[in-house]
Amino acid sequence: MEIDGVRVHGESGPPVLLLPGGAESCDGFFPGLVEGLTPTARAIVHDRPGTGTSTVDGSLAGAAAHLSALVDRLGRGPVVVVGQSLGGAVGVLLARDHPEQVAGLVLLDPTPINDARTCASLERMTVALGRLASVPGLRRPFAAAFRAAALRSGRRQELRPDCAAALARTAELDIPTLARSVRGITDLARGLRETDLPRLSAVVVTADRKPGHAVRRAHDRLATAFGASIVSWPGATHSVHLDHPDEVLTTVRELVARVGSAT
Repeated sequence: MEIDGVRVHGESGPPVLLLPGGAESCDGFFPGLVEGLTPTARAIVHDRPGTGTSTVDGSLAGAAAHLSALVDRLGRGPVVVVGQSLGGAVGVLLARDHPEQVAGLVLLDPTPINDARTCASLERMTVALGRLASVPGLRRPFAAAFRAAALRSGRRQELRPDCAAALARTAELDIPTLARSVRGITDLARGLRETDLPRLSAVVVTADRKPGHAVRRAHDRLATAFGASIVSWPGATHSVHLDHPDEVLTTVRELVARVGSAT
């Protein structure tokens, strides 16, 4: 079903809003997730402004307000939000600013929006890469290097064929667009207080890192703030939706079922 250009898969059950990482398109970003959810849930596939196939300009700072208005317009709220990387950070902001719109959260190795130092480093690095990649003659070499690194990673992990195909698509990275997508994240992180986050049904999935890693500590604090459980699977990377797709699907299904039974 398509409503005002937004695709809603499934006929009944709790609505699930999918938020991909970076500035990627939602379509095909989570291999097997839409198909695995739609027997008992409705999956909302949408590219917010400034990302994916959207032709509308948008910023990270305006993402939560846009998604809240989208949920209102669809009449499908409150939603379970599934967000990976930067999509996870957007999910956190949506839950903070519009808690009435969020029934639950599954955060897949989210960008640590509650850690200003890490976000400042990410923004500086990404913006610098974006500038370099915009220099005539450098864009193609940069893109080729990123693509080759991603494909090498996929081969090492022996990904499922549909996950390998998804990785290949995301490896066609538009670095300047990615740089624009993270602009402002430092200020957003500085303004976020963990005490402002609502308690709700949530799971934080973190990559397989050492307990003292800054990102792992930030994820632990997010889980505590939401009253969430935290999960990590052996060998999971930042692209946990690709290297552990079955575990991700099971986790999302379980949370959707929990939200459905509560309502």
